[in-house]
Amino acid sequence: MSHVGVPRGTARKRRSLALLTTGVLTLPVLAGCTSGDSGGAVGTAPQDVAVAGRNLVAEGGTVRWAIDAVPTTLNAFQADADGATARITGALLPHLFPLDDRGRPQLDPDYLESAKVIESEPRQVVLYRLNQQAVWSNGREIGAPDFVAQWRALSGKESAFWTARNAGYERIEKIERGADDLEVRVTFAKPYADWRSLFSPLYPKEVTGSPDAFNDGARTTLKATSGPFRLRGVDKAKGEVALVRDPRWWGDRAKLDTLVFKAVGPQDRTGALIGGKVDVADVDAATARRITRAVADRGAAGPLAHGPGAPAGPAAALRSWAVAHGSDPKAAAAAQAARKRDRAAAETYATEQRGLGDYVVRKSLEPAYTQLALNGESGPLADARVRRAVARALNRQEIADAVLAPLGLPAEPLGSHLALAGQPGYEDGSGALGDHDTEEAQALLADAGWTREGAVDTSDGTKAGSEADKKQKEGKEKKEQPAEKAGKTEKAEKAEKAEKADAAEGKNAAAGREPAADDGLYIVGDDDKSGDGDPAGGVTHVLAPAPVAAFHSSALLRQAGYLGRTGTSEDVPAGAAARDRRPGGATGAYAPAGTAAPARASGAHGGPSGGPHGGPLGKDGEPLTLRFVLPSGQGAEPLRAVGDRIAAMLDAIGVRTEITKVSDDSYFRDHIASGDYDLALYSWPATAYPATDDRPIYAKPVPATDGSLLVEQNYTRVGTDHIDQLFDRAVSELDEGAARDLMKQADARIWAAAGSIPLYQRPQLVATDRELLNVGAFGFGTPHYQNIGFKKPQAAGAPAGKKK
Repeated sequence: MSHVGVPRGTARKRRSLALLTTGVLTLPVLAGCTSGDSGGAVGTAPQDVAVAGRNLVAEGGTVRWAIDAVPTTLNAFQADADGATARITGALLPHLFPLDDRGRPQLDPDYLESAKVIESEPRQVVLYRLNQQAVWSNGREIGAPDFVAQWRALSGKESAFWTARNAGYERIEKIERGADDLEVRVTFAKPYADWRSLFSPLYPKEVTGSPDAFNDGARTTLKATSGPFRLRGVDKAKGEVALVRDPRWWGDRAKLDTLVFKAVGPQDRTGALIGGKVDVADVDAATARRITRAVADRGAAGPLAHGPGAPAGPAAALRSWAVAHGSDPKAAAAAQAARKRDRAAAETYATEQRGLGDYVVRKSLEPAYTQLALNGESGPLADARVRRAVARALNRQEIADAVLAPLGLPAEPLGSHLALAGQPGYEDGSGALGDHDTEEAQALLADAGWTREGAVDTSDGTKAGSEADKKQKEGKEKKEQPAEKAGKTEKAEKAEKAEKADAAEGKNAAAGREPAADDGLYIVGDDDKSGDGDPAGGVTHVLAPAPVAAFHSSALLRQAGYLGRTGTSEDVPAGAAARDRRPGGATGAYAPAGTAAPARASGAHGGPSGGPHGGPLGKDGEPLTLRFVLPSGQGAEPLRAVGDRIAAMLDAIGVRTEITKVSDDSYFRDHIASGDYDLALYSWPATAYPATDDRPIYAKPVPATDGSLLVEQNYTRVGTDHIDQLFDRAVSELDEGAARDLMKQADARIWAAAGSIPLYQRPQLVATDRELLNVGAFGFGTPHYQNIGFKKPQAAGAPAGKKK
């Protein structure tokens, strides 16, 4: 049993999955080193934000920005903070080191004149010099009291503060006023390489100064802010969080009058755009395609050549007309009704397309990646050789091509767990595991004892032989038996099978495994050639209800958005709180109970069913079968398509996969976090601080006092002491080059352990009003909210900006 969680006082910063998969990815709070850029540009995509100088942006107007839901808290350090929390506080609070488009933190001169390590012995000391104009919205200067209050709230020493993140704050020894009120001197008890990640966002002491204010006071309002906008109010009934221009802001004046974050679920985004209810929204690939077509169709007055009711060609149109005006009254009436429906559908679609023509799609790569997780706690994947075999069977290039190439984005498999391409320190470490190689994968499985012969049941005491030998022997024995005895044997065999099935069902019930009514599975690697399917064996049929709850956890972690931020995925295309995401994607990623699964891939994946050697692998009569858990929601179709590709690749080496679908709401909480899976797909956001933020993801699980397993955020349950030591050394290494070298070593070890296999960086698709500037697909970068606005009219006498 696994315990998912972190002891109070030592909690790490929680990172939302995006698991992405089918949910929304929380924007990571990133920061890191500013010097030394060794990251290459291979596989990167630039920001797409309609960059324009402030002189080209009109004054005034309102922008409505779609978020998944009104956040439950405005305190970014609480456990239920999410992507909406991060997005909103980004416009309201100081972030001392916002990221540039390469994911590199840059000092923000609106808040700081300087910040640097001034001493390293005997203690590390960082001196912050504040901008003398920096004030809170209530007029009070930003200063040392705000730093002190936030340190005390997040240090972990006072349990009355409900915080989910204190990494780095627990290393601070003291905070003092410097030479004057503009200086803040922070002394560390232990060296901390990622000191730039601290105090971002920075809350006023009115929020962090007491447990009551921190725990409850900052959930729906903020007593003071400091940014280009201030909070006007949170209206949960209307699903809106409204910000207005802050008159006390000393930096560049915000171009917009109002910035409204509006709750619009991913499944409702297309309709909201068509109705002109939002100006900025993350969208899926299907919606992006519709917008692209709408732009091409701008000005079309009649029915479009695509979509519902589109013309079927001259011959089909003539046949339809002939039937509608023919001598058969019933056929004519049906044809006329169908033609009427087609005309209505075409008109509706054309109207919708004209609405979508007011937007453009901005696209980049999201600062997050999707991985295949292999649960190493028990079962076949507890053997590192089996995990490595699974990893070597994956053609990661093919997967990246399928997800990213159709979107016109760089289709490069990700080569690191700890950095994305283009970030400082990125280096492909996958060589520590090895390239795609099915023969090597099969050799690893054979070394672990999984062979074709091992899949044969040898309960009669004989040694496992070939399938042909066994069948020949059984046929000979049956032939020698009298007819009556042979008939009894067949009945006995059926009874024995039924008894085994009943026993298995009883065992599942005793273990609390009750197949959900809406769950189903198909097993890749099994054929039922005696049924009504493809005589060539190309169709796999559902064999049984999906087993549920293979493992149980003594504590469940609340899901916070593991899937894609609605970008196109998935997460995929777009991987903590799972929600429906992007429609579209290949069919056959899963199959409801009682339906046929898609035909298995062949050729490039190693031949027809059962792998190159013609049958599944096994050991002691048990086939090598892995339970592949995927979310069942409509928005997870692309993720399931990725899962289907992976299943076909594993089938090519003789590994069967039971692909089971579970509800989106429980996918992360009840399966990923609790360890109820063998294989799963979910996402992690990138970070500029891998030594701090990634350690809990790859930390070696340790026994808890109650006998369970403490896994922190390492949901694969795979880790080593050496990996932990490398993280610990890196987080205390003040030399940036040396710290990066340690992280590269850690990444190589993580690859070799084969608990997590990065697949691709998720795409980011954002629909924006055609007239909007300085907003779109930000990639790594932090939005500059004060620069967002509508195009300034070029014609003399035109209205001054778009008002909404």
